[in-house]
Amino acid sequence: MGLGFWIGRLRPGWAQPLAIPLVRFGVPVSVMGLLLKGGLNWSLAAIALTAALAISTWMLVLQGLPPAWRPVSSPALQIGCALGNTAYFGIPVALALLPSEALPISIGYDLGATLLAWSLGPFWLRRKAPAGSSAPSSADDLSTGRQGTVSELLRQISASPASRGLVGALLVQSTPWVEAIASALWLPSRIVIVLALVVVGMRLGAIPDDGNTSASDLDTRSELDQQRGGELRAALICKLLLFPSWVWLLCSLLPLSILSRQALVLQGAAPAAISVLLMAEHAGTDADRAARLILKSTLLALISVPLWWYLLLQPSGTL
Repeated sequence: MGLGFWIGRLRPGWAQPLAIPLVRFGVPVSVMGLLLKGGLNWSLAAIALTAALAISTWMLVLQGLPPAWRPVSSPALQIGCALGNTAYFGIPVALALLPSEALPISIGYDLGATLLAWSLGPFWLRRKAPAGSSAPSSADDLSTGRQGTVSELLRQISASPASRGLVGALLVQSTPWVEAIASALWLPSRIVIVLALVVVGMRLGAIPDDGNTSASDLDTRSELDQQRGGELRAALICKLLLFPSWVWLLCSLLPLSILSRQALVLQGAAPAAISVLLMAEHAGTDADRAARLILKSTLLALISVPLWWYLLLQPSGTL
């Protein structure tokens, strides 16, 4: 990330050209490697489904609140409030803080989050109407809009990098060379992780300094920056405090073991995912705020995640 930050300072325009092929080709390879490494079984599918349920429900709640009560309106930040950096932060945390039996649970959460994010995330970013635009008013327009939304959703799922990775993993799983292919894909999966970190650093480095901005530009931007700063703070609270609480509540309602609950809540407490920035770069929307959310949530998670771990280890394994 530090290398990417330095490159972003020197070449701010390089972030998006690197993000696009990473999304199209790197993510399917990474998903395949993770699926084959963790193994495809019903237990993994159940954990993945739990993660997808927690994330999708949280995003729908954020979007469904009345505008006056909605803490986060930005599509990218709404995704960032629910989608955590499980692959690069959450799983290493699980390895460090929980027994080894928690690793498959953490991988299952990451799989469910990854598949949901790359299937519906780009669609979620594009479905939002621009500020000031009016929604269709007639019944025919509404019906056409709903049909277009469903068809776009189906197209996005079928074309998503995660779906291609899942199909590839299922095909490989049925061959006698599954172990050899899984081992061969593990290194490319790590390379994708490194490149994703470089992209994040480049995007952070490309954010202009206020010190290099003229006084008139600062005055013009000050009010907008204050509004965006308030939404960013709300997104940080949602991601690091409220969303893990929701995951804990959901796990308490399901027949899960204490270890499963601990592993899932820790994954939910992970900082905003790097993939949020990749999707924002790919869609050309809110990339700056997505980068700031990732940076600040990662720094704050160094404090908040150990606190969650301490709370989860209290007697009876509940909060």
